[in-house]
Amino acid sequence: MRLKNKTAVITGSANGIGLAAAKKFAREGCRVIMADFDESKGATEAQALRDAGGNASFYQVDTADRESVNTLAEKVMKEHGGVDILVNNAGITRDSLMSKLTVEDFQKVLDVNLTGVFHCTQAFLPALVKSGKGKIINTASASGLFGNVGQTNYAASKAAVIGMTKTWAKEFGSKGINVNAVAPGVIETEMTAKIPDKVKAQMNALIPLGRFGKAEDAANAYLFLASEESDYINGIVLQVDGGIMM
Repeated sequence: MRLKNKTAVITGSANGIGLAAAKKFAREGCRVIMADFDESKGATEAQALRDAGGNASFYQVDTADRESVNTLAEKVMKEHGGVDILVNNAGITRDSLMSKLTVEDFQKVLDVNLTGVFHCTQAFLPALVKSGKGKIINTASASGLFGNVGQTNYAASKAAVIGMTKTWAKEFGSKGINVNAVAPGVIETEMTAKIPDKVKAQMNALIPLGRFGKAEDAANAYLFLASEESDYINGIVLQVDGGIMM
């Protein structure tokens, strides 16, 4: 098992890519700490993982709120003793053309997608240092690399996450911590399910592999970056996009 005796905190793990990563980590022997704002869905999914034989716990958290994140870190350290892997995956969208984007929607996306990553990393950094071989994996996006119409706030947040990833890779390397990011392209999730079929067809035409990715496709990248197989990989942005960003 690739993550045997490891403990991972995965934010935004009640749905989508985060949930797929939690399932893969659990199957590889990891103690999975699922953290999400959606308490009902998160608790249900954690129970499902336990029923399937996995080691999973759920904690409600608002990553945009520092006090909430600090409480999460304190509980995790008290109840689990340490953390080896941190997956900063919690994120939201509030899409709008720039001319119509409100200050509130701009700021809310940055609060969760960017400041939330900062909060969680700072809160769990002592535990990751103590681990001696910590891994931090941040969720970026194709939008953060190439921009996207109607996503000023989202693209800005993800571009900034990429910048933080590279900065932390340099800062934390001497502490034995690898910091990398995954940049998913168009992935089948609850977010993309709302896209009209006509628009989906147009988007598929831009993807060389001719299909949207699955949450499991992205989760495979997280598993690789969390495992010992990536021990000499630091500061990269791993694109999981079917070739759309070439």
